[in-house]
Amino acid sequence: MAGPLTGVKVIDLTSMVSGPLATLMLADQGADVIKVENPGGGDFARHVATRRGGFSASFVNNNRNKRSVVLNLKDPAGLTAFKRLAADADVVIQNFRPGVAARIGVGEEVLRALNPRLIYVSITGFGFDGPYIQKPVFDPLIQSLTGLTTVQAGSDKDRPRLVRTILPDKLTGIQAAQAITAALFARERNGEGQHITLSMLDTIVAFLWNSDMGGHTFVGDEAKEERAQSFIDLIYETADSYISVAAMHDKHWRGLAKALNRPDFLEDKRFKTPELRDINVDDRLNVTQEALRPHTTDDLLTLLEANDVPCAPVLTRTQMRQHPQIHANGIIIELDHPQAGRLRQARPPAVFSKTEIEMRQGAPVYGADTATVLAEAGYGESEISAMFDQGAAIQAGSESDAAD
Repeated sequence: MAGPLTGVKVIDLTSMVSGPLATLMLADQGADVIKVENPGGGDFARHVATRRGGFSASFVNNNRNKRSVVLNLKDPAGLTAFKRLAADADVVIQNFRPGVAARIGVGEEVLRALNPRLIYVSITGFGFDGPYIQKPVFDPLIQSLTGLTTVQAGSDKDRPRLVRTILPDKLTGIQAAQAITAALFARERNGEGQHITLSMLDTIVAFLWNSDMGGHTFVGDEAKEERAQSFIDLIYETADSYISVAAMHDKHWRGLAKALNRPDFLEDKRFKTPELRDINVDDRLNVTQEALRPHTTDDLLTLLEANDVPCAPVLTRTQMRQHPQIHANGIIIELDHPQAGRLRQARPPAVFSKTEIEMRQGAPVYGADTATVLAEAGYGESEISAMFDQGAAIQAGSESDAAD
């Protein structure tokens, strides 16, 4: 059965991660995503490290189930072809700096005149107003500007620390995909297209506010300085590795005491209630650490699970993909790619009971679908050949092919 977005046509001008992740989610759910790439080598993610068969891991992991078209938007014929594709599209998404899309002729107003029902999406780094809007953006800059690095440090006075994954990029992609599907649903009810604007800056500030901005929520009572309740995290050393244990609720604290044969945990006045365990968090975590350290991780998992204490092993990435819980849920899949070979990827996390998702194809070769998509847009063979000859479009296998 076709995915829930089957029949939705998406024209994707984005590159790197935030935009491609958004359109990956749409493509996995059945949308026809046409990735329009530039004649200078296409999406920069094609060329980063960790490669095989002319493909980077980053590109294959963010661009499966899409088609690739190469158009020279600086050429009038290439620009005309793009507008023809957009004229019957449901979604156009771009992540240029503010003003660039309009300058090259693919801005929202131009395409809206051709397609009033269009969902047009603009993603930027720093927003659409203010002194930073023309700055180049990278994930660490957003982590720094939003205060995420000081949240990660645990204190305003400690050395700021980056989250060791490109969280702003990926969260922005997820937010964009959700916004697009919401706009498509609204259009089903009112028949109107609209313009969605979204920035990495907006996304991370909103993300932090849900749990990390309590000291700045009540106007007039702002925290003068932020400091974590504890600098000790819930990762504990064991005799042979590490384990994570969470025992705040009364029943979990009782279970921990029983599992470790530590009745003194229950007698200690510092830990009598959840509130006291919170107030005396450093003491609680320290005594827990000392009680856990003599045991192996496997032994602790057995003891803690038998007493209904929330716990999990701390795994490396290799251990994670081999873990039985991952396998039981079919989270990691393997696929064959014509150029890159056998791939291991995570399946889409949302599983639909009626509109099953299918892996239609791996990430596309640069320009692999140019001729096919142009033909679908009504171009004849001679017109397509002329576009290739004049450099308005590029087909896979040409001299400008972006493979290695």
